Amino acid sequence: MAAIHLWPEEWVDRDDQVLVGATLESPDGGRWRLWYRLPAGHRPSLTRSSDPFVLGALFAAMREPADLVVHGAASPSLLANLEEFQCAWSAWAPGELRRIGITADREEEPPRSASAAAVMGFSGGADSAFTAWRHRRGQAGRQRRELRAGVLVHGFDIPLGQADIFAGAAGRARRMLASIGMELIPVATNYREQGGYWPHAFGAGLASCLMLLQGRFREGLIASGHSYQNFSAPDGSNPLSDWMMSSDSFRIIHDGAAFYKADKLRAISQWPEAMKHLRVCYEGERLDRNCCRCQKCVWTILTFRMLGLGLPECFERDISNSEILRMRYPEAGLVQSMRRLISRLKAESFSASWVRALQASVLINRLGLAAKGIPPVRRFYRRHFGSKFPG
Repeated sequence: MAAIHLWPEEWVDRDDQVLVGATLESPDGGRWRLWYRLPAGHRPSLTRSSDPFVLGALFAAMREPADLVVHGAASPSLLANLEEFQCAWSAWAPGELRRIGITADREEEPPRSASAAAVMGFSGGADSAFTAWRHRRGQAGRQRRELRAGVLVHGFDIPLGQADIFAGAAGRARRMLASIGMELIPVATNYREQGGYWPHAFGAGLASCLMLLQGRFREGLIASGHSYQNFSAPDGSNPLSDWMMSSDSFRIIHDGAAFYKADKLRAISQWPEAMKHLRVCYEGERLDRNCCRCQKCVWTILTFRMLGLGLPECFERDISNSEILRMRYPEAGLVQSMRRLISRLKAESFSASWVRALQASVLINRLGLAAKGIPPVRRFYRRHFGSKFPG
């Protein structure tokens, strides 16, 4: 099989930042760089191992497909785990990803951090907020980890060119974490610019950012986006394969899959700074705040409403019944998310007008009636719900 060659580069210190990069050469001779940048104060936390770059380049190599040849040191335990990881992902996405070989000039385990401290991916959304809150408040039982910091990645949901937007999001995340004794570590990377199907690749990208910090931390937590009850592979981060991105020196932990997202929101409603700074939006014009109109924002607003908690301060405005009804969901998964909310509402005997508006909205989107232009929304609502459309 053809090969992609990976050469780790010397670190570069510039403008109070440290840049950690690698050059990759594709089978056709083309070259590109994969890099991570973070404040220079975190330099002692960084690893000299190539393990973060192995994770960072893995999906690109599997898409090629091409073996990955690392001209540096890599952990044999990570390489072993990634063989199983590739078995899972080549089965889940056979048209996109194929198994490859990974070799390194030197196979050696990096030193394990002397501290038991853990770091997590922290977007400032509901899932990561719940993970931070329950571990810091001692609510995780025997699974509790010594969480000390959260990593917010610039270049994932917020593009690298939007420095001011990222600064705003980082400010919100920093205030949340500081209130429970955690540190925010901002990391910028061009990982996403390698292309590929982002819903499959984001977990490996986040794991690579966390593993970069194994000089200080022993474990990295990835907050679950789905509960076990609603889990269906493949998703870029999931409880089946996340652990396979671990090494003996640094463990990746998938956290929180035992909980429904609504129950996570109920838990973090006790966290005042979360209610002020929670950021769930990924579709608005400014991604450092909640647009209050995309599916994710609306779902969160309505779930807080269902829980009897009102509208948190992090949402600048509420949503009306007519706005609920006019919602359009471009993906089947978004419709399914709303259907699960409706099931929960039915189970708890909610019958308010906004619930009927949500039911109508989901029906319209499922059947594609809005796109076909039949029937008009208000007539459709009266026909299926036997009452006047809620204005």
